[in-house]
Amino acid sequence: MAELIGNMLVAQSGGPTAVINASIAGAVQEAGRHPEAVEEIYGGLNGILGILNEDLIDLQEEKRLAVEGLKYTPAAGLGTCRYKIDFKKKPEQAAKDMDRLFEVFQAHNIRYFFYAGGNDSQDTSLKIHEEAVKRGWEMRVIGIPKTIDNDLPHTDHCPGYGSAIKYAATTVMEVGIDVGSMATDDGSCCIIEVMGRSAGWIAAGTVLAKRGDPAAPPHIILLPEMQYHLQELMDKVRETIAAYKYCVMVVGEGIRDREGREIGADETKRDAFGHPVLAGAAWKLKEFIEAALRTKTRTVLLGYSQRAAAHCASATDAAEAAACGESAVKAAVAGQSGFMVKIVREQSQPYKWSTALHDLREVANVEHFVPREWISEDGFLPNEQFVEYARPLIEGEVKAPIEGGLPKYVVLEKARLEKKLPPRA
Repeated sequence: MAELIGNMLVAQSGGPTAVINASIAGAVQEAGRHPEAVEEIYGGLNGILGILNEDLIDLQEEKRLAVEGLKYTPAAGLGTCRYKIDFKKKPEQAAKDMDRLFEVFQAHNIRYFFYAGGNDSQDTSLKIHEEAVKRGWEMRVIGIPKTIDNDLPHTDHCPGYGSAIKYAATTVMEVGIDVGSMATDDGSCCIIEVMGRSAGWIAAGTVLAKRGDPAAPPHIILLPEMQYHLQELMDKVRETIAAYKYCVMVVGEGIRDREGREIGADETKRDAFGHPVLAGAAWKLKEFIEAALRTKTRTVLLGYSQRAAAHCASATDAAEAAACGESAVKAAVAGQSGFMVKIVREQSQPYKWSTALHDLREVANVEHFVPREWISEDGFLPNEQFVEYARPLIEGEVKAPIEGGLPKYVVLEKARLEKKLPPRA
């Protein structure tokens, strides 16, 4: 492709992670090294929705230390959204959205666009790339991977995942020590619920808390990829309590019974994507266990802390996230478009990795699940193959500055660009 000169726009989408801002920092810093191609560096507030509303900020107005500080700051520094441009279900609205997007791109001479996010975000990146080609608007689009769910295909893993399982495994370890210290002949069970509707990567990652000790918690890990017979699960809980006087169980929120039904689904309510709202698999299992075993059972719901716990972030994860942002800009300046950056594992021990590109057409709307061969035969724990895969991803600590005993995270000043278009209809 010929040399392209213009402005850059970067945005974030979907659920945040502890390191998604590191990708933005990497992209912004790398763009600053290419003044021959990138003239101005803009951020879209609240993802594609903010771009539709022409809510753009000047990232060159941010202090250098603030951009660097994004590498240890959780959540989405630019703001995020879950807005979907849906040509299948809402073709008229999607067409209007595309017209509006390109009005914004043209008004602000956007020639480089980077979108950090998961499955839906990569789908949006693909649509924008294809639309740019169709409209003859020369613009290079690269997707930056992000999701604690770790369910994007073709990348060894996703930025955000390593930090999520570092925190989740640490929490399970600490809760396990607590519950074990109170174990008596009466027996008890603690159920810890983590995110993961379809893919059990986070739940599986808590197996690292065991450190190879069969007696250490978590004793049972339930993954959405499997289907569980509740009576067999009750037998496993009974057996574990008999052996250790307590049982710590980790469950992915989307776990299913033998018939394939989500145990925690509330069929009377639907989310924005039409799925039944997950009302608490841990609570449902608590009811089963207490009724079947007459065993004292408690639940722990990790919730947003899984993706926001920057105080327990993985340095490996943060470095990879920043590198993905840098690689996206390098690829676009070199003439590439219509790709997602991916992480390539070169070896596990010692861990070595690099980045590459993958065609967005093979990434968008495709989910990657925990392989069956990485799960024990009875389905109640990930095996050593999974441990070898996950262990390097949690290495190293991210050090944020401390003020008054607490982390001092960065908040961007967000100098808004002057709007050039009428308000979105």
